Amino acid sequence: MEKRELVIIGAGPAGLTAAIYGRRAGLDVLILEKGLAGGQINITDEIENWPGVPHSTGADLAKSFKDHAAKFQPEFRDVAVESIKLERGSKIVVTDKGEIEGEALIVATGASFRRLGCPGEAKLIGRGVSYCAVCDAAFFQDAEVAVIGGGNTAVEEALYLTQFASKVYVIHRRDTFRADKVPVERALASDKIVPVFDSVVESINGEEMVEGLTLKNVKTGEISELPVEGVFVFVGTEPNVSFLGESQLRRSRGGWIITDENMETSEEGVFAAGDVRDKVLRQVVTAAADGAIAAMAAYAAVTEQQYLHDRLFKPEFTVVLFTSSIDEKQVRLASDAESWAKDKGLPLTLVDGYRFRRMTEKLGVETLPAALLLASGEVRQRVSLTDVTDLAPLFEKK
Repeated sequence: MEKRELVIIGAGPAGLTAAIYGRRAGLDVLILEKGLAGGQINITDEIENWPGVPHSTGADLAKSFKDHAAKFQPEFRDVAVESIKLERGSKIVVTDKGEIEGEALIVATGASFRRLGCPGEAKLIGRGVSYCAVCDAAFFQDAEVAVIGGGNTAVEEALYLTQFASKVYVIHRRDTFRADKVPVERALASDKIVPVFDSVVESINGEEMVEGLTLKNVKTGEISELPVEGVFVFVGTEPNVSFLGESQLRRSRGGWIITDENMETSEEGVFAAGDVRDKVLRQVVTAAADGAIAAMAAYAAVTEQQYLHDRLFKPEFTVVLFTSSIDEKQVRLASDAESWAKDKGLPLTLVDGYRFRRMTEKLGVETLPAALLLASGEVRQRVSLTDVTDLAPLFEKK
């Protein structure tokens, strides 16, 4: 099986930034992507909130990300990821062209906007149809726009749009908003927001740009036309995680991957970055930041695992003491054991079993503290410790 140090799934802003940082750190990096690199920004007509670039098309910014990453020579591979296997600390990516094992894995597959699926929507994406008010609101200064949806995101984004648009129609299939009370009250109090209840979008109309909507009243069946220049669709987003098993990686409601501040998931050595994460803001700049953090955390994980492998599995014989760095008594035991071994001229390897829990599990250590005699990585003997002198029999066995 092919083995790589860092495997990145997804070549959007998060994945490409992770590749830059991973390669600069000296890791062997493989990026897996099916289709065009750059992610969702490829379908964004204009971007004005990427620091240092006052104006760019999404496609141009995506190309600059790809070119920048390519400068550091990671390997790009055009494959479809079908699943991942996480077994006994191994991380295997199953693709339509074979399996790859990574010492660390970054999931940067992004998210997809739920679409209405009505006529005209796909044709006019980036030409008046948007799924991000923060990204595109400024392009509709003093224009009349429509927001589709009735949940928190729709109502909150409608309020945001009032800072730019002259009028914001909020179209919802029910007779009341589903959003929380406070944003609903604020929306209904705005003289720029016009609710259009009991209505669905039949089509989005326009040739080169959005010109209006065809609406249908779900109670009366009445068809009406609504002239607008922009349409913001907020009927939900969903993470691109179809390749994950139901129980793989801890996820929040909706399927978003939960990470810690280092972007590490519930599986040691598996990281997530960008819009696929459970987070409050999904933007190009936050995805790039996630990618940088994930890559450096992955670098630390890979180098630490390589260090442990060299210390534990390569020697013909080695005695290893596992203790917990969050237990004061065990910290003292580790310090005493290190001094004891040094005084006797005995080689002792100390491992923080709390920090390196996967290695601890791999070697069958169930309780801490514990000491093992390893012979070329195989456990020959194990003892529980109450005193540093309990280590002596392990050295006698060598």
